[in-house]
Amino acid sequence: MVIDFSSNLDYVRALLPEIILCVWGMVVLMAGVWRGESSEEGPRAEGLGWLALVGVAFAAVANGWLHGVREVGTDGMIAVDGFRLFSNWIFLTAALLGMLVSFAYVYRQRLQAGEYYALMLFSVAGMMFMAGARNLIVVFLGLEVMSIAVYALSAFNRRDRRSAEAGLKYFILGAFSTGFFLYGIALTYGATGSTHLPTIALAVSNGTAHGALLLFGVALMGVGFAFKVSAVPFHMWAPDVYEGAPSPVTAFMSAGVKAAAFAAFFRVFLVSFQGAYESWYGVMWWLSATTMVGANLIALVQTNVKRMLAYSSIAHGGYLLVAITAANQASAGAALFYLLVYTVMNISAFAVVIAVSNHGEERLEFEDYAGLGRNQPGLALLLTLFLLSLAGFPGTGGFMAKFQLLLGAMDAQLWVLSVILVLSTVVSYAYYLRLAWYTWMRDPADGGSPLPVYLPIGMRLALVVGAAVVIWLGLFPGSVLDLARASAAGLGVAGPMVEILH
Repeated sequence: MVIDFSSNLDYVRALLPEIILCVWGMVVLMAGVWRGESSEEGPRAEGLGWLALVGVAFAAVANGWLHGVREVGTDGMIAVDGFRLFSNWIFLTAALLGMLVSFAYVYRQRLQAGEYYALMLFSVAGMMFMAGARNLIVVFLGLEVMSIAVYALSAFNRRDRRSAEAGLKYFILGAFSTGFFLYGIALTYGATGSTHLPTIALAVSNGTAHGALLLFGVALMGVGFAFKVSAVPFHMWAPDVYEGAPSPVTAFMSAGVKAAAFAAFFRVFLVSFQGAYESWYGVMWWLSATTMVGANLIALVQTNVKRMLAYSSIAHGGYLLVAITAANQASAGAALFYLLVYTVMNISAFAVVIAVSNHGEERLEFEDYAGLGRNQPGLALLLTLFLLSLAGFPGTGGFMAKFQLLLGAMDAQLWVLSVILVLSTVVSYAYYLRLAWYTWMRDPADGGSPLPVYLPIGMRLALVVGAAVVIWLGLFPGSVLDLARASAAGLGVAGPMVEILH
Protein backbone atom coordinates (compact mmCIF):
# COMPACT_ATOMS: atom_id res chain seq x y z
CA MET A 1 0.00 0.00 0.00
CA VAL A 2 1.14 3.54 -0.81
CA ILE A 3 0.45 6.58 1.40
CA ASP A 4 0.86 10.07 -0.06
CA PHE A 5 -1.34 11.98 2.42
CA SER A 6 -3.57 13.26 -0.36
CA SER A 7 -6.70 12.41 1.63
CA ASN A 8 -7.85 12.09 5.21
CA LEU A 9 -8.02 8.31 4.75
CA ASP A 10 -4.26 8.25 4.23
CA TYR A 11 -3.76 9.97 7.58
CA VAL A 12 -6.07 7.44 9.24
CA ARG A 13 -3.98 4.62 7.85
CA ALA A 14 -0.74 6.28 8.89
CA LEU A 15 -2.05 6.92 12.42
CA LEU A 16 -3.66 3.51 12.89
CA PRO A 17 -1.59 2.46 15.97
CA GLU A 18 -2.30 5.76 17.72
CA ILE A 19 -6.00 5.64 16.85
CA ILE A 20 -6.28 2.10 18.19
CA LEU A 21 -4.64 3.08 21.48
CA CYS A 22 -6.89 6.11 21.97
CA VAL A 23 -10.08 4.22 21.13
CA TRP A 24 -9.04 1.27 23.28
CA GLY A 25 -8.30 3.60 26.17
CA MET A 26 -11.92 4.73 26.04
CA VAL A 27 -13.03 1.09 25.81
CA VAL A 28 -11.11 0.30 29.00
CA LEU A 29 -12.69 3.28 30.75
CA MET A 30 -16.18 2.21 29.73
CA ALA A 31 -15.47 -1.39 30.72
CA GLY A 32 -14.52 -0.24 34.19
CA VAL A 33 -17.81 1.64 34.51
CA TRP A 34 -19.94 -1.08 32.92
CA ARG A 35 -18.61 -3.80 35.17
CA GLY A 36 -19.21 -1.70 38.26
CA GLU A 37 -15.49 -1.58 38.95
CA SER A 38 -14.55 -1.99 42.60
CA SER A 39 -10.98 -1.48 43.73
CA GLU A 40 -11.59 -4.15 46.36
CA GLU A 41 -12.05 -6.90 43.77
CA GLY A 42 -8.73 -8.14 42.38
CA PRO A 43 -10.05 -10.22 39.45
CA ARG A 44 -11.94 -7.25 38.03
CA ALA A 45 -8.92 -4.94 38.30
CA GLU A 46 -6.61 -7.52 36.73
CA GLY A 47 -9.17 -8.21 34.01
CA LEU A 48 -9.07 -4.56 33.00
CA GLY A 49 -5.28 -4.81 32.86
CA TRP A 50 -5.46 -7.76 30.48
CA LEU A 51 -8.08 -5.89 28.44
CA ALA A 52 -5.67 -2.97 28.12
CA LEU A 53 -2.97 -5.38 26.95
CA VAL A 54 -5.30 -6.51 24.17
CA GLY A 55 -5.29 -2.92 22.93
CA VAL A 56 -1.49 -2.92 23.03
CA ALA A 57 -1.51 -6.13 20.97
CA PHE A 58 -3.85 -4.59 18.36
CA ALA A 59 -1.61 -1.50 18.16
CA ALA A 60 1.40 -3.80 17.68
CA VAL A 61 -0.35 -5.54 14.78
CA ALA A 62 -1.12 -2.16 13.21
CA ASN A 63 2.49 -1.05 13.66
CA GLY A 64 3.68 -4.25 12.01
CA TRP A 65 1.31 -3.64 9.12
CA LEU A 66 2.81 -0.18 8.59
CA HIS A 67 6.18 -1.81 7.85
CA GLY A 68 4.69 -2.85 4.52
CA VAL A 69 3.44 0.65 3.68
CA ARG A 70 5.38 2.95 1.37
CA GLU A 71 5.21 6.69 1.93
CA VAL A 72 5.34 9.12 -0.99
CA GLY A 73 7.25 12.33 -0.28
CA THR A 74 7.78 14.10 3.04
CA ASP A 75 4.89 16.56 2.93
CA GLY A 76 2.78 14.80 5.56
CA MET A 77 2.72 15.91 9.17
CA ILE A 78 3.28 12.31 10.25
CA ALA A 79 6.24 10.23 9.10
CA VAL A 80 5.77 6.62 8.05
CA ASP A 81 9.42 5.64 8.24
CA GLY A 82 11.55 3.09 10.00
CA PHE A 83 12.57 5.47 12.77
CA ARG A 84 8.97 6.01 13.82
CA LEU A 85 8.02 2.36 13.59
CA PHE A 86 11.03 1.13 15.58
CA SER A 87 10.33 3.80 18.21
CA ASN A 88 6.74 2.55 18.38
CA TRP A 89 8.01 -0.94 19.20
CA ILE A 90 9.93 0.57 22.12
CA PHE A 91 6.83 2.35 23.45
CA LEU A 92 4.69 -0.76 23.07
CA THR A 93 7.32 -2.77 24.94
CA ALA A 94 7.25 -0.20 27.75
CA ALA A 95 3.45 -0.44 27.84
CA LEU A 96 3.51 -4.24 27.91
CA LEU A 97 6.00 -4.50 30.75
CA GLY A 98 4.57 -1.50 32.60
CA MET A 99 1.09 -3.02 32.66
CA LEU A 100 2.30 -6.48 33.64
CA VAL A 101 4.11 -5.13 36.71
CA SER A 102 1.07 -3.04 37.65
CA PHE A 103 -1.53 -5.77 38.13
CA ALA A 104 -0.84 -6.68 41.75
CA TYR A 105 0.14 -3.11 42.70
CA VAL A 106 -3.15 -1.67 41.43
CA TYR A 107 -5.09 -4.28 43.41
CA ARG A 108 -3.03 -4.03 46.61
CA GLN A 109 -3.18 -0.21 46.65
CA ARG A 110 -6.90 -0.18 45.72
CA LEU A 111 -6.40 2.08 42.72
CA GLN A 112 -9.04 2.66 40.05
CA ALA A 113 -7.89 0.19 37.41
CA GLY A 114 -9.96 1.50 34.49
CA GLU A 115 -8.56 5.02 34.72
CA TYR A 116 -5.05 3.76 35.44
CA TYR A 117 -4.72 1.56 32.36
CA ALA A 118 -6.54 4.04 30.13
CA LEU A 119 -4.06 6.75 31.08
CA MET A 120 -1.20 4.41 30.21
CA LEU A 121 -2.72 3.78 26.77
CA PHE A 122 -3.24 7.50 26.17
CA SER A 123 0.33 8.28 27.22
CA VAL A 124 1.70 5.69 24.79
CA ALA A 125 -0.35 7.28 22.01
CA GLY A 126 1.27 10.61 22.85
CA MET A 127 4.70 9.00 22.71
CA MET A 128 3.94 7.69 19.23
CA PHE A 129 2.80 11.12 18.07
CA MET A 130 6.10 12.59 19.27
CA ALA A 131 8.28 9.99 17.55
CA GLY A 132 6.43 10.20 14.24
CA ALA A 133 5.85 13.95 14.09
CA ARG A 134 7.16 15.74 11.04
CA ASN A 135 5.80 19.05 12.29
CA LEU A 136 6.67 20.92 15.47
CA ILE A 137 2.99 21.44 16.27
CA VAL A 138 2.43 17.68 16.22
CA VAL A 139 5.49 17.22 18.44
CA PHE A 140 3.94 19.65 20.91
CA LEU A 141 0.54 17.94 20.80
CA GLY A 142 2.13 14.53 21.34
CA LEU A 143 4.18 15.94 24.19
CA GLU A 144 1.06 17.28 25.90
CA VAL A 145 -0.97 14.10 25.43
CA MET A 146 1.84 12.07 26.94
CA SER A 147 2.70 14.52 29.71
CA ILE A 148 -0.82 15.15 31.00
CA ALA A 149 -1.46 11.40 31.24
CA VAL A 150 1.80 10.83 33.10
CA TYR A 151 1.16 13.79 35.44
CA ALA A 152 -2.09 12.10 36.45
CA LEU A 153 -0.42 8.71 36.82
CA SER A 154 2.29 10.19 39.06
CA ALA A 155 -0.36 11.46 41.47
CA PHE A 156 -2.68 8.50 40.99
CA ASN A 157 -2.38 7.08 44.50
CA ARG A 158 -4.54 9.65 46.26
CA ARG A 159 -4.01 7.96 49.64
CA ASP A 160 -0.26 8.62 49.49
CA ARG A 161 0.94 12.15 50.17
CA ARG A 162 4.23 11.44 48.36
CA SER A 163 2.35 10.54 45.19
CA ALA A 164 0.38 13.80 45.28
CA GLU A 165 3.61 15.72 45.83
CA ALA A 166 5.27 13.92 42.92
CA GLY A 167 2.39 14.71 40.59
CA LEU A 168 2.38 18.38 41.60
CA LYS A 169 6.14 18.77 41.14
CA TYR A 170 6.05 17.00 37.80
CA PHE A 171 3.14 19.14 36.62
CA ILE A 172 4.69 22.46 37.62
CA LEU A 173 8.16 21.78 36.24
CA GLY A 174 6.73 19.98 33.20
CA ALA A 175 4.55 22.96 32.36
CA PHE A 176 7.55 25.24 32.88
CA SER A 177 9.65 23.22 30.42
CA THR A 178 6.77 23.06 27.94
CA GLY A 179 6.68 26.86 27.96
CA PHE A 180 10.34 26.95 26.90
CA PHE A 181 9.64 24.40 24.18
CA LEU A 182 6.59 26.24 22.83
CA TYR A 183 8.43 29.58 22.79
CA GLY A 184 11.25 27.85 20.89
CA ILE A 185 8.73 26.63 18.31
CA ALA A 186 7.42 30.19 17.90
CA LEU A 187 10.92 31.60 17.37
CA THR A 188 11.80 28.82 14.94
CA TYR A 189 8.66 29.61 12.97
CA GLY A 190 9.64 33.27 12.94
CA ALA A 191 13.11 32.40 11.69
CA THR A 192 12.09 29.94 8.96
CA GLY A 193 8.43 30.67 8.21
CA SER A 194 7.41 27.07 8.83
CA THR A 195 6.90 24.42 11.52
CA HIS A 196 7.38 21.56 9.04
CA LEU A 197 10.65 19.80 9.87
CA PRO A 198 11.94 19.20 6.28
CA THR A 199 11.08 22.81 5.36
CA ILE A 200 12.94 24.10 8.41
CA ALA A 201 15.90 21.90 7.51
CA LEU A 202 15.97 23.37 4.00
CA ALA A 203 15.82 26.94 5.29
CA VAL A 204 18.60 26.29 7.80
CA SER A 205 20.88 24.54 5.30
CA ASN A 206 20.55 27.11 2.51
CA GLY A 207 21.00 30.08 4.86
CA THR A 208 17.60 31.72 4.40
CA ALA A 209 16.64 31.35 8.09
CA HIS A 210 16.97 34.40 10.31
CA GLY A 211 20.15 33.71 12.28
CA ALA A 212 19.39 35.29 15.66
CA LEU A 213 15.81 34.04 15.87
CA LEU A 214 16.91 30.56 14.84
CA LEU A 215 19.66 30.49 17.47
CA PHE A 216 17.25 31.45 20.25
CA GLY A 217 14.66 28.99 18.95
CA VAL A 218 17.17 26.14 18.97
CA ALA A 219 18.32 27.10 22.47
CA LEU A 220 14.81 27.21 23.95
CA MET A 221 13.75 23.96 22.31
CA GLY A 222 16.95 22.39 23.57
CA VAL A 223 16.08 23.48 27.10
CA GLY A 224 12.60 21.98 26.72
CA PHE A 225 14.00 18.65 25.56
CA ALA A 226 16.67 18.71 28.28
CA PHE A 227 13.93 18.97 30.91
CA LYS A 228 12.03 16.06 29.40
CA VAL A 229 15.10 13.78 29.27
CA SER A 230 16.17 15.03 32.74
CA ALA A 231 19.62 16.12 31.68
CA VAL A 232 21.84 17.84 34.26
CA PRO A 233 21.24 20.63 35.33
CA PHE A 234 17.57 20.29 34.26
CA HIS A 235 17.11 17.09 36.23
CA MET A 236 15.84 18.48 39.54
CA TRP A 237 12.34 17.06 39.18
CA ALA A 238 13.32 13.48 38.35
CA PRO A 239 14.56 12.03 41.70
CA ASP A 240 11.63 13.41 43.72
CA VAL A 241 9.02 12.43 41.14
CA TYR A 242 10.48 8.96 40.63
CA GLU A 243 10.58 8.37 44.38
CA GLY A 244 7.09 9.67 45.11
CA ALA A 245 5.16 8.26 42.16
CA PRO A 246 3.69 4.73 42.35
CA SER A 247 6.51 2.31 41.57
CA PRO A 248 4.95 0.86 38.36
CA VAL A 249 4.40 4.41 37.11
CA THR A 250 8.02 5.24 37.89
CA ALA A 251 9.13 2.18 35.93
CA PHE A 252 6.92 3.09 32.98
CA MET A 253 7.79 6.76 32.75
CA SER A 254 11.52 6.29 33.40
CA ALA A 255 11.63 4.22 30.22
CA GLY A 256 8.71 5.25 28.00
CA VAL A 257 8.77 9.00 28.58
CA LYS A 258 12.54 9.11 28.18
CA ALA A 259 12.39 7.07 24.96
CA ALA A 260 9.71 9.33 23.49
CA ALA A 261 11.57 12.51 24.42
CA PHE A 262 14.77 11.23 22.86
CA ALA A 263 12.98 10.06 19.71
CA ALA A 264 11.56 13.56 19.20
CA PHE A 265 14.91 15.08 20.23
CA PHE A 266 16.67 13.12 17.49
CA ARG A 267 14.13 13.89 14.80
CA VAL A 268 14.02 17.63 15.51
CA PHE A 269 17.73 18.27 16.00
CA LEU A 270 19.17 15.80 13.48
CA VAL A 271 16.65 16.69 10.76
CA SER A 272 15.59 20.31 11.24
CA PHE A 273 18.70 21.75 12.87
CA GLN A 274 21.34 19.63 11.20
CA GLY A 275 22.56 22.60 9.21
CA ALA A 276 23.12 24.58 12.42
CA TYR A 277 25.17 21.83 14.05
CA GLU A 278 28.10 24.10 14.77
CA SER A 279 25.79 26.32 16.87
CA TRP A 280 24.52 23.63 19.24
CA TYR A 281 27.37 21.10 19.17
CA GLY A 282 29.33 22.64 22.07
CA VAL A 283 26.28 23.00 24.35
CA MET A 284 25.23 19.42 23.66
CA TRP A 285 28.78 18.20 24.37
CA TRP A 286 28.84 19.80 27.81
CA LEU A 287 25.24 18.77 28.54
CA SER A 288 26.16 15.16 27.84
CA ALA A 289 29.38 15.27 29.86
CA THR A 290 27.85 16.95 32.94
CA THR A 291 24.88 14.58 32.87
CA MET A 292 27.04 11.46 32.78
CA VAL A 293 29.45 12.65 35.45
CA GLY A 294 26.99 14.42 37.75
CA ALA A 295 24.29 11.74 37.78
CA ASN A 296 26.73 8.89 38.41
CA LEU A 297 28.48 10.72 41.24
CA ILE A 298 25.21 11.61 42.99
CA ALA A 299 23.93 8.05 42.56
CA LEU A 300 26.92 6.80 44.56
CA VAL A 301 25.58 8.25 47.82
CA GLN A 302 21.95 7.16 47.49
CA THR A 303 20.49 4.72 50.01
CA ASN A 304 16.96 4.58 48.57
CA VAL A 305 16.64 2.16 45.66
CA LYS A 306 14.13 4.26 43.71
CA ARG A 307 16.29 7.38 44.00
CA MET A 308 19.35 5.40 42.96
CA LEU A 309 17.52 4.13 39.87
CA ALA A 310 16.33 7.69 39.22
CA TYR A 311 19.89 9.01 39.05
CA SER A 312 20.80 5.91 37.04
CA SER A 313 18.10 6.91 34.56
CA ILE A 314 19.55 10.42 34.36
CA ALA A 315 23.01 8.95 33.69
CA HIS A 316 21.63 6.82 30.87
CA GLY A 317 20.15 9.97 29.42
CA GLY A 318 23.68 11.38 29.38
CA TYR A 319 24.90 8.37 27.39
CA LEU A 320 22.14 8.96 24.84
CA LEU A 321 23.06 12.64 24.61
CA VAL A 322 26.44 11.44 23.33
CA ALA A 323 24.60 10.03 20.32
CA ILE A 324 22.92 13.39 19.65
CA THR A 325 26.27 15.14 19.98
CA ALA A 326 27.83 12.72 17.50
CA ALA A 327 24.92 13.33 15.08
CA ASN A 328 25.88 10.61 12.63
CA GLN A 329 24.18 7.57 11.17
CA ALA A 330 25.96 5.10 13.43
CA SER A 331 24.92 6.95 16.58
CA ALA A 332 21.29 7.26 15.48
CA GLY A 333 21.04 3.49 14.99
CA ALA A 334 22.88 2.83 18.24
CA ALA A 335 20.52 5.16 20.11
CA LEU A 336 17.44 3.26 18.91
CA PHE A 337 19.01 -0.04 19.98
CA TYR A 338 20.02 1.50 23.31
CA LEU A 339 16.52 2.81 23.99
CA LEU A 340 15.03 -0.65 23.42
CA VAL A 341 17.53 -2.36 25.70
CA TYR A 342 17.24 0.36 28.35
CA THR A 343 13.44 0.13 28.35
CA VAL A 344 13.51 -3.61 28.99
CA MET A 345 16.25 -3.71 31.61
CA ASN A 346 15.07 -0.65 33.53
CA ILE A 347 11.42 -1.71 33.82
CA SER A 348 12.58 -5.23 34.72
CA ALA A 349 14.79 -3.87 37.51
CA PHE A 350 11.84 -1.87 38.82
CA ALA A 351 9.74 -5.04 38.65
CA VAL A 352 12.02 -6.63 41.23
CA VAL A 353 11.80 -3.47 43.35
CA ILE A 354 7.99 -3.62 43.19
CA ALA A 355 8.02 -7.29 44.20
CA VAL A 356 10.38 -6.73 47.13
CA SER A 357 8.33 -3.74 48.33
CA ASN A 358 5.31 -6.06 48.56
CA HIS A 359 3.56 -4.21 45.72
CA GLY A 360 3.51 -1.01 47.73
CA GLU A 361 5.85 1.78 48.78
CA GLU A 362 7.71 0.02 51.59
CA ARG A 363 11.09 -1.74 51.84
CA LEU A 364 12.80 0.66 49.43
CA GLU A 365 16.12 1.11 51.25
CA PHE A 366 19.28 -0.81 50.41
CA GLU A 367 19.14 -2.40 53.87
CA ASP A 368 15.80 -3.99 53.00
CA TYR A 369 17.51 -6.14 50.36
CA ALA A 370 19.80 -7.79 52.89
CA GLY A 371 19.23 -11.54 52.86
CA LEU A 372 17.22 -11.55 49.64
CA GLY A 373 19.76 -13.83 47.94
CA ARG A 374 19.37 -16.41 50.70
CA ASN A 375 15.57 -16.32 50.92
CA GLN A 376 14.63 -15.54 47.31
CA PRO A 377 17.63 -16.66 45.19
CA GLY A 378 15.72 -16.61 41.90
CA LEU A 379 14.53 -13.05 42.36
CA ALA A 380 17.95 -11.97 43.60
CA LEU A 381 19.58 -13.53 40.54
CA LEU A 382 17.23 -11.64 38.22
CA LEU A 383 17.91 -8.37 40.04
CA THR A 384 21.66 -8.96 39.70
CA LEU A 385 21.26 -9.64 35.98
CA PHE A 386 19.34 -6.40 35.41
CA LEU A 387 21.80 -4.38 37.51
CA LEU A 388 24.74 -5.79 35.55
CA SER A 389 23.00 -4.96 32.30
CA LEU A 390 22.33 -1.39 33.47
CA ALA A 391 26.02 -1.13 34.36
CA GLY A 392 27.07 -2.48 30.95
CA PHE A 393 28.55 -5.85 31.94
CA PRO A 394 29.78 -7.96 28.97
CA GLY A 395 27.30 -10.58 27.86
CA THR A 396 24.25 -8.43 28.59
CA GLY A 397 22.17 -6.20 26.36
CA GLY A 398 23.36 -3.14 28.25
CA PHE A 399 26.95 -3.83 27.28
CA MET A 400 26.15 -4.15 23.57
CA ALA A 401 24.06 -0.97 23.68
CA LYS A 402 26.82 1.09 25.32
CA PHE A 403 29.42 -0.40 23.00
CA GLN A 404 27.42 0.71 19.96
CA LEU A 405 27.06 4.23 21.38
CA LEU A 406 30.81 4.30 21.94
CA LEU A 407 31.45 3.25 18.34
CA GLY A 408 29.20 6.06 17.10
CA ALA A 409 31.01 8.62 19.25
CA MET A 410 34.40 7.42 18.04
CA ASP A 411 33.18 7.53 14.44
CA ALA A 412 32.43 11.22 15.05
CA GLN A 413 35.91 11.68 16.61
CA LEU A 414 34.47 12.61 20.00
CA TRP A 415 37.48 11.17 21.81
CA VAL A 416 37.17 13.04 25.10
CA LEU A 417 33.44 12.40 25.33
CA SER A 418 34.08 8.72 24.61
CA VAL A 419 36.55 8.56 27.50
CA ILE A 420 34.03 10.26 29.80
CA LEU A 421 31.40 7.71 28.76
CA VAL A 422 33.71 4.81 29.61
CA LEU A 423 34.83 6.28 32.95
CA SER A 424 31.25 7.14 33.93
CA THR A 425 30.25 3.57 33.18
CA VAL A 426 33.03 2.32 35.46
CA VAL A 427 31.80 4.62 38.24
CA SER A 428 28.26 3.29 37.83
CA TYR A 429 29.45 -0.21 38.72
CA ALA A 430 29.94 0.98 42.29
CA TYR A 431 26.29 1.69 43.09
CA TYR A 432 24.85 -1.13 40.99
CA LEU A 433 27.15 -3.70 42.60
CA ARG A 434 26.54 -2.15 46.01
CA LEU A 435 22.88 -3.12 45.78
CA ALA A 436 23.88 -6.58 44.53
CA TRP A 437 26.27 -6.88 47.49
CA TYR A 438 23.45 -6.09 49.91
CA THR A 439 21.34 -8.72 48.17
CA TRP A 440 23.87 -11.54 48.39
CA MET A 441 26.34 -10.71 51.14
CA ARG A 442 24.39 -8.97 53.91
CA ASP A 443 22.03 -10.47 56.48
CA PRO A 444 18.91 -8.62 57.63
CA ALA A 445 19.74 -6.03 60.28
CA ASP A 446 17.24 -7.45 62.76
CA GLY A 447 18.48 -10.99 62.30
CA GLY A 448 15.20 -12.09 60.75
CA SER A 449 14.32 -12.97 57.19
CA PRO A 450 12.85 -10.69 54.53
CA LEU A 451 9.09 -10.54 54.12
CA PRO A 452 7.65 -13.12 51.70
CA VAL A 453 7.74 -11.92 48.10
CA TYR A 454 4.48 -12.35 46.17
CA LEU A 455 4.93 -12.85 42.42
CA PRO A 456 1.65 -12.95 40.48
CA ILE A 457 1.48 -14.23 36.92
CA GLY A 458 1.88 -10.77 35.39
CA MET A 459 5.03 -10.05 37.38
CA ARG A 460 6.48 -13.46 36.58
CA LEU A 461 5.83 -12.94 32.88
CA ALA A 462 7.45 -9.48 32.92
CA LEU A 463 10.56 -10.81 34.68
CA VAL A 464 10.91 -13.77 32.33
CA VAL A 465 10.51 -11.57 29.25
CA GLY A 466 12.95 -9.00 30.64
CA ALA A 467 15.61 -11.57 31.46
CA ALA A 468 15.24 -13.32 28.10
CA VAL A 469 15.54 -10.07 26.12
CA VAL A 470 18.53 -8.80 28.14
CA ILE A 471 20.43 -12.05 27.61
CA TRP A 472 19.38 -12.45 23.99
CA LEU A 473 20.37 -8.91 22.99
CA GLY A 474 23.63 -9.32 24.88
CA LEU A 475 24.63 -12.53 23.10
CA PHE A 476 22.83 -12.28 19.75
CA PRO A 477 22.14 -8.60 19.02
CA GLY A 478 22.72 -8.82 15.26
CA SER A 479 19.18 -8.91 13.87
CA VAL A 480 17.74 -6.24 16.18
CA LEU A 481 20.81 -4.04 15.78
CA ASP A 482 20.58 -4.28 12.00
CA LEU A 483 16.91 -3.34 12.16
CA ALA A 484 17.73 -0.35 14.39
CA ARG A 485 20.39 0.84 11.96
CA ALA A 486 18.08 0.46 8.99
CA SER A 487 15.31 2.26 10.86
CA ALA A 488 17.58 5.17 11.74
CA ALA A 489 18.42 5.58 8.06
CA GLY A 490 14.92 7.01 7.63
CA LEU A 491 16.01 10.18 9.38
CA GLY A 492 18.43 10.97 6.57
CA VAL A 493 21.29 11.84 8.91
CA ALA A 494 24.52 12.54 7.06
CA GLY A 495 28.00 11.28 7.91
CA PRO A 496 29.98 12.40 10.96
CA MET A 497 28.99 16.00 11.56
CA VAL A 498 32.32 16.73 13.21
CA GLU A 499 33.60 17.50 9.72
CA ILE A 500 31.58 20.73 9.85
CA LEU A 501 33.74 21.92 12.73
CA HIS A 502 36.88 21.61 10.71
